[in-house]
Parts: sequence; C-alpha cells; structure tokens
Amino acid sequence: MIPPYHWWRTVFFLIPAISVYTIVLGTLSIGSSLFEKRGYVAHWCARTWSRLILRTTGVRVDIDGLERLVPGRTYLFVANHQSIYDIPILFWSLPYQLRIIAKESLGRFPFLGWHLRRTGHMLVNRRRPDRVAIFSWASRLTSAGLSLIVFPEGTRSPGGRVGRFKRGSFYLALESGMPVVPVSVIGSRHVMLKGRLATYPGDVRLVIHAPIDTGGLSDTDPRAFGERVRQIIAPAAESDVDG
Repeated sequence: MIPPYHWWRTVFFLIPAISVYTIVLGTLSIGSSLFEKRGYVAHWCARTWSRLILRTTGVRVDIDGLERLVPGRTYLFVANHQSIYDIPILFWSLPYQLRIIAKESLGRFPFLGWHLRRTGHMLVNRRRPDRVAIFSWASRLTSAGLSLIVFPEGTRSPGGRVGRFKRGSFYLALESGMPVVPVSVIGSRHVMLKGRLATYPGDVRLVIHAPIDTGGLSDTDPRAFGERVRQIIAPAAESDVDG
C-alpha cells in the first residue's frame, strides 16, 4: 500500500524543515543564554521556531479573548492538550514571556531539550516531582515577570475530550497566588493525530477565558479548583468533537 500524500509530506518535507528550524534556533537560543540571563532572546527564538512550524505545516490560529488579559502581567496559563502542536500554537499566539513545565524526558532531545534546560523552563519527573524545586523555580520566574504554561491532563487527549486534570499544577497556582487563565485549544488534534506520523494543514481556535484571581485561595482544595478550571475549558475545547 502506498502511503498517503500527507505521510510523504511529513516525512520528506516537514520533519527535515522542522529539524533545521530546531537546530538553527536552538543553537542561537543556547548561545544567547551565555550572555542574556533573562531569557528574552531565547523566548524570541522559541516564538520564531513556533511561527515557522505553523506556517510550514499550514496551521492557521484564530484567537478569541486576548483582550481579557492585562499586557505585561504574570499569568499561569492552563490549557487542554490535544496535540504536540499545542506548544508552538500557544507560544506564537500568547504575547507574553512564557516558560513551561514539561516532562523530564523532553530534556534528552538534542537542541530542544538543551534549550529547555538552559533557558528557564522546568523539566519534571512525573513519578517523583520535587515540589520544593518547582515552587522555588516558579517564584523566581514570577518575580521576574514571566508567565507559565501548564497542561494539567498530563498527556494528549486523542479523541478531543478533556481528561481529568492532575492537581499538582493547581498547588502551584493556589500557593503562589498567580491569576489562572483557562485556555481552550480547539482543533489542534486534527493537525497531527496521536499515534500517526502525518500532519495536516488546518484551522485551530484558541479561547482565552477570563483570569481567575487566586489571591486568598491558598486553603482551597487543588483538586476541586482544578475541576472548576476544567469545567471552564471543556465546553469550548470539545465543541468540535461531535461536529
């Protein structure tokens, strides 16, 4: 059986192109970390990398609700997770200095992992997360005016339904007092289906919901708070599941 067009396009065009973007911009990002400690140049590299990936793949992103945010303020962005394209989609679409909490295994990838380790992101062992280190890291970033992105499902949802949110991310939000911004990612799963080596052009929609002020909520149950956030994200995120 001859593989379909999008498989050939992915293997012989997109993967080589993205590899070049990763090597060039990853090298520039890592090099910048030697003299620019704030990570602003590295973030520019990450946004440029994201934009090139989206344009090369043919992904168009429509954003609703960005006006709900205050420019320059620090936020904890909480999003559902449909595709490996979610990270470039969010990095390009959100005009904030962003850092992520990612699984430790990403740190083993050449250039991408080196970039994450050198430029202020947090790689976490999901089986044995070091909460003291995570809170210390988050405190340093927020004091520098940086925002965070988390995907509390912990893995991609292949069917489009939003899975249960793990409570760990919400300990961080409630203890730090950072305003939480629920983000619904709609349609990214169609760009690259989980478990398939093929990418497709497509339209993705982001809905930026109103920030939730966590000041004074440090005694709130993180699981209950996470479910509150999930209930905000899920209706929009699942709007194309049956459509």
